[in-house]
This record gives sequence, structure tokens and C-alpha cells, in this order.
Amino acid sequence: MSLRIAMVSDHASPLAAAGGVDSGGQNVYVAQLARHLVRAGHHVDVYTRRDGPTQPETLTCPDGYRVIHVPAGPARAIPKEDLLPYMDGFSRYVLARLSREPADLVHANFFMSALAAMRVKQALGIPFVVTFHALGRVRLLHQAETDRFPVERMVIEDRAVATADAIIAECPQDVEDQLALYDADRRKMHVVPCGFDRDELCPLGKSIARRVLGLDRSTPIVLQLGRLVPRKGVDDAIRGFARAVLTHGAAARMLVVGGDSERPDPAITPEIARLQSIARAEGVESRVTFVGRADRERLKYYYSAANVFISTPWYEPFGITPLEAMACATPVVGSNVGGIKYSVVHEQTGYLVPPHDPDAIAACTARLLKDPELCRQMGHLALARVRSMFTWESVAESVEAVYHAVLDRRPARKRSRRAVPGT
Repeated sequence: MSLRIAMVSDHASPLAAAGGVDSGGQNVYVAQLARHLVRAGHHVDVYTRRDGPTQPETLTCPDGYRVIHVPAGPARAIPKEDLLPYMDGFSRYVLARLSREPADLVHANFFMSALAAMRVKQALGIPFVVTFHALGRVRLLHQAETDRFPVERMVIEDRAVATADAIIAECPQDVEDQLALYDADRRKMHVVPCGFDRDELCPLGKSIARRVLGLDRSTPIVLQLGRLVPRKGVDDAIRGFARAVLTHGAAARMLVVGGDSERPDPAITPEIARLQSIARAEGVESRVTFVGRADRERLKYYYSAANVFISTPWYEPFGITPLEAMACATPVVGSNVGGIKYSVVHEQTGYLVPPHDPDAIAACTARLLKDPELCRQMGHLALARVRSMFTWESVAESVEAVYHAVLDRRPARKRSRRAVPGT
């Protein structure tokens, strides 16, 4: 049965380039879920804030879903921590549009999107599902006074947890956090992980990948890829890499991929300057290369070129980049937190280490670099695991099942009589 789905993603556009400060896993999640739901025969509109003056109000993507750029605040990039004052206007627009173009269900992504979903449910009776992607109370535990989100965030999340028709948790830790910190109803919760795109990511062979990237074919490579913000623990990854080289004698170089520009510019991405100073202080400045932001079509070459992928955030609601590395048969050294401890199997597909522990990172990284056969075996196991458990096709099927479960619980549900395009 085809559904009309209104997917709301206030700050994370499916069209945005990954790797910037506010562009990461949620952008990929929304884009891939929308794409695969359309493939399954559904109509999907993605509502996201207009953050550029030339963006059209409605754009149909090649993958078949529509992106609706909501006019809410200035048409420019604004840090997500500063967007809440514009969410009333954002919610009014979404409500007005859905009053004219009804949907069967709203899928809110992030707490500010849940504001719009709650208003729509109250006014129009359309049920909503929410994926939080990150939780304010968890963030506050780890970031304390550096957390710039307003205190209203937790109030909004409490309301969304209480009023959502279903909650999609991305890993078991997400469930436990919502039960403990938000008094969530376990009966409404469904664990559906993130995924990787089999059309986009696959093992290419190190020699091929390095030739494309212009990298030396013999020197082992340690890769860190993703958003360059302090909580991602890239500083710990660099310190761990330095100790793997200088203390454990592992011969390697490190690539750091990410930032707000295609060239690594500390003026545009200040975190690069901080990380460069750490590499210099650790004595590995010549071995650490900052690449800048990479287009998604180039990611498979970086993942495939690497011998080891490091992802050591302080906390992580899920973490898509470890999945993507595993999809290219690269073992992961990851923090034993959140979704990473769900996707990475310790001593099988990589190693799990405590956050803030460069010595543990160093020991595990050196072990893999010094034992190519172990590295190869773990890479093969990593590939098998993600192909069996973490594809976007299976994610979309599971999310679709949540949608239908929500709608089936509404005996008086009235479906839109408007035809779904393409049916």
C-alpha cells in the first residue's frame, strides 16, 4: 500500500554535502531513507529549512522524492543551535502545506522537526514518528557548558517522546537513554539502525583506490573521516595514531577527511587549526594530512585505501562512517559508545576502545597495522556484517513496517484520496 510521507528534517537537508559542522549522518539518513521509500512505491516530501537564496521552494530530486525548502529565518546557513527561534515559522509553513497536500504520516528527524510534527498532529490528526538522531540530555552529560542548545530542547524532547505515535531508536543504547532520561514508553520504541548504500560503497582494492587518490601504494594508511567538531574525538584519534607510530613502531600515515571546504582551510574550519597543533605537539605533523571535505562519490576511495579506520567520539547516537568503512572491508577502531558498540564487534570486525583513551587507540591501531593478515580477516568479517545487517534497503523495510504499525492502530484513519505520483 503506497503512502504519502512527510519527512521533516529542519536543519539537515538531504542535498547538503557531508562533512561540514552541521552536515553529517542525519543528512545521509534522510536522503537514503527517502530514496529507498520511493523505490518501494511511496511518495516522500522532505521538508527542510531554506538556507540559500537561490533554492527553489520545491525541488524534485533524481531519486524521486521532493525537497521542500521551508522559508523560516534568513536564507543562509545558521548553526543548528541558533535555529529554535525560527521553528515557529517553520512549523506554521509545514502545517499550512500539509493542510493543502495531506500526508498519511509525518516522520520527524531531530527535536526541532518534532515541533512541526506535534503541531500537525494536533491540528490535522496526522500521526507522527520521530527519530531524534541525538538527545539533549545525553549531549549535556558529555558537553556540559559547551553545549549551546537552549534549555527548551529538553522540554520539547519530553513532549515529543510523550506524544509521538512511534519512536525509532537507532541502536539499543538509544532505547536505554530514552527510557532512563525521558521516561519513554518501551512499547512505542523500535530499534532500526542506519545503513550503507550498496550502490555507492564497496571494496575497491587498495592499489586502485590509492591510484585514484594519488596516494603512495606501499605506506599503510589510517583514516579518520567525518564532521570536524570536538565531540567527534579526532584529537584523541591523532594522539592515538602518534603513539602507534612513535611508541609501538607502526609505520603509517594518517588522513583526516572533513571540514567546511574542499580544501583544508583553518580559517573556514577552525577545528583544523586545533587538530594541526595537536599533530605538531605529538610529533607527527608530517605524517598527518588534512584533506578537506570530500564529495560522496570519492568516499569509497578513501575508505578502500585505508588499512584502519578510526572513529572515537565521546558519545555517538549511531555513527554512519564506521558502517561505510566496514562496507569497504576496512576494520574499525571505534569508541565503545552508542551505535558504534552495536555495529562494530570487538575483536571480530575491529576493536572497541574507551572514549578519551589515546593509549588504547594506539595499541589497537598498531596491532592491525603490524598484522596485515589480521587486518584483512577483520575487514572481510566487517564487510559480511554490514551486508547482512545494515543496508539501506533493510532499514527502509523496517521503517516502513513501523509506519504501517502506526497507521494500523488508527481504526478511523482517513487516507488522502489524492493519487500518488507514478501509481
